[in-house]
Amino acid sequence: MSLRFRLIGLVCAALAASLVPGGVIAWVNASRSVQTEMRSALLVGRNAIERAIEALQNTSDPSRGLDALISSFNGNRHLRVWLAGETATGATPVVERSPLGPVPGWFVRVIGVAPVTERVPIVVDGRAYGSIAIETDPHNEILEVWNEFTDSLVTPAALCGLLILQIYVFIGRALRPLDRLTVAMEEVGEGRYRTRIDGRLTPELARLRDSFNQMAARLAAADAENRRLNEQLMTLQEQERSELARDLHDEVSPYLFAINIDAASASRLLKKAGAVAANEHVQSIAEAVRHMQSQVRNMLGRLRPVGLAEFGLREAIENMIAFWRRRRPEIGWQLAISTRCDSLGELMDMTISRVVQEALSNAVRHAEPTQISVSIGRAGDAIRVEVADDGGGIRGPSRPGYGLVGIGERVKAMGGHLTFSNRPGVGFSVVAVLSSPSSSEAASDSVQAVEL
Repeated sequence: MSLRFRLIGLVCAALAASLVPGGVIAWVNASRSVQTEMRSALLVGRNAIERAIEALQNTSDPSRGLDALISSFNGNRHLRVWLAGETATGATPVVERSPLGPVPGWFVRVIGVAPVTERVPIVVDGRAYGSIAIETDPHNEILEVWNEFTDSLVTPAALCGLLILQIYVFIGRALRPLDRLTVAMEEVGEGRYRTRIDGRLTPELARLRDSFNQMAARLAAADAENRRLNEQLMTLQEQERSELARDLHDEVSPYLFAINIDAASASRLLKKAGAVAANEHVQSIAEAVRHMQSQVRNMLGRLRPVGLAEFGLREAIENMIAFWRRRRPEIGWQLAISTRCDSLGELMDMTISRVVQEALSNAVRHAEPTQISVSIGRAGDAIRVEVADDGGGIRGPSRPGYGLVGIGERVKAMGGHLTFSNRPGVGFSVVAVLSSPSSSEAASDSVQAVEL
């Protein structure tokens, strides 16, 4: 059932409930009125008969006077009178008619007034002439109450019908915005997040409209952000592929070509001059293979930090620092990793290692630092990763590079946020705060600091 008809049903139920007390009072009054009228008619009829019998005391023919007495009750509305045992000569009341037809049987039963019969003995000059029976007939009185009841119902029924019609129309108009809201929600469900609801509404529906518009705006913003992140991800993927392709072309391909030439030369010398003459080419092949192995390890490190899957986050970070320490021994290194950050899950470990990897790369290549510190700690559900250096920082209006923007998007996708602290001439720091599932470990945060 629709909301409109439910509301109308509630209104009708309320109207019916309000009519019940009035109906009970009307029923009690109607029944009492009919009973009172019947008692009065019976009392008046009995008095009239008794006076008439007294008047017959001096008549010579009481029988004729009795017939006249009975006939005098013809046309009475409430009494049926007859000589006992001689109903043929009785007087019956006039049966009145109603424009609405006969009184329903249920109404007669509701009024509940039954006919009452009394007998008046006839004694004239000491001689008994039988008795006169008087019986009340409530039909006409009940008919009168029925007519009053139906007349009193016409106006309220008309008013109720008009009221229900008005409620139907007004509720329809009041609920019309809900139809617009339904259509708008269907559009949002289909992905059209620019859908909005406007117009003047009642305060309750206005709050609903505002909430819907805010929801749609947030969905539109989230959809746009997802599109941007997908584009960013595809761009980063293409950049990584391009870098790998360039490394393969610039670093691996020449050595493969050199290995091919040295192998051919070594083969010819082995046939002509022997093993001693071919030794130089064999050594060249071995050197080329070692170089290619180093390049392949570097590329694999970019794809996945070395040691992350085998030994965990701590080993992977130490390998990164060792990689740069071999190339920049003049830089001092400090590493501090909380013992509560040893089992954060593969995806969290990968995200942290990427943040550290990119931050270290930027610090070494661009900052000219003398000291770089890496700290990874945990406070409750928050994982804090910081890479700081004492280099020159970013000078002027320059923005963080594409790599830092990329890891910022990666951190944001994990529900965290990335911030940069830049002090030109003093240093630069990268801080990532990530959210991790709560743990039942102790609140104390044990940190192992290492000077490298």
